[in-house]
This record gives sequence, C-alpha cells and structure tokens, in this order.
Amino acid sequence: MFSIIQAAGWPIWPLLICSIVALALVIERFSSLRTSKVAPPALLKEVVDVMHTTLPTADVVDKLAANSVMGSVLASGLRAAMSEPRITERALRDAFESAGRAGVHKLERYLSTLGTIASAAPLLGLLGTVIGMIEIFGAQAPTGAANPAMLAHGISVALYNTAFGLMVAIPALMFYRYFRSRVDGYTLDLEQGCDQVVSHLMRLAVKRQAA
Repeated sequence: MFSIIQAAGWPIWPLLICSIVALALVIERFSSLRTSKVAPPALLKEVVDVMHTTLPTADVVDKLAANSVMGSVLASGLRAAMSEPRITERALRDAFESAGRAGVHKLERYLSTLGTIASAAPLLGLLGTVIGMIEIFGAQAPTGAANPAMLAHGISVALYNTAFGLMVAIPALMFYRYFRSRVDGYTLDLEQGCDQVVSHLMRLAVKRQAA
C-alpha cells in the first residue's frame, strides 16, 4: 500500500487526508446519533406522566435538558411555560420551534463536511490522474521513440489517484446518506414529541385558569 502511495505521487496526499477526516466524522456521527443520545424511546412518555397534573420542578427540567437532544428541546418549552403561566399556544410553539431548530442543527453537525468529501474526492482523484498523465507525456523525448511498456506502466500509476478517489468517495457518500436519513427521522420524532407536549401544557393552562 505504501509503495502505491509513493508511486501515485503527491496528489494522493490530499485524498489520504480526506479519507482520515471522513473516517473520523463517521465514527463521531455514529456516536452522536445514537438513539439514547437523541431521542430515548421512553423519554416522551415519562415527561407526559410527570406533568399529568402539574408542571415539573426546575430540578426535573434541568435533568431533562441534560438527558438528550429531545430532552433539551422539551425542557426549553417547559421553561417557557413555567416562566409565563398564561403563555399562548402560539408563543409556546415558537419556543419549541426555536429549540427544535437548535437541536436539528446539532444533529446535522459535520454532515456537510462529509458530503463535501464525498463530492470532492473523485475530483481530487481525477486531478491527480491528469497531473500524472501530464508528467508522463512531458517526460517523453520529443524526438525519441516512446517505450510502450513504460508508458502503459506510467498511465496505470497515474490512475491510482482516480481509483483511490472513488474508494474514498463511495463510502463517504453512503454514510452521508445514511446519517441524513437518521437526522430526518429524529427531526420527525422531535416534531411529534413537541406537539404532544404542547397539547398537555395547554390543557394544564386551561385547568389553572379554571381553578
């Protein structure tokens, strides 16, 4: 492998850097986009059960905010309801939407970088191949006969860059699409969870006003 890298020349080094960065991003996203860190399955039910009759305490809300991304979004809405007992449904939904946008932005972190690597790696590989071809034909004697065997070997070495670029781009694109679909699914979970909590909070507001 090291001999191939040496033969391919300096244009392959940017591809090596891209491959290392892409691998690091994939590992990081696998860790950050776990269900337990984003939207634990039982969290929404626990929140609804806690505020069945009244709003939770500030300590409970703080623990909820540190639980997960969904917990942080729900905690922001609960804090808005606690700070303004007569809050309107529109204002409450705005508070949830603002927190939700911040949560989704956190989920999408580094995905644009991974997508950029997936798009740029084939172009970098092609650039390396073109540079290699230029060097090969530039090294041929203007008047001397070219050695077909050496020429074929040089072209095959130049194509290492294109092959390596595709080897980096294809997995990066697959993981980008996979993480993108997970983020979309989590976004839907956040929206549905916020809608459910809003309905419970508005019922509590009606009960407090009636009392």
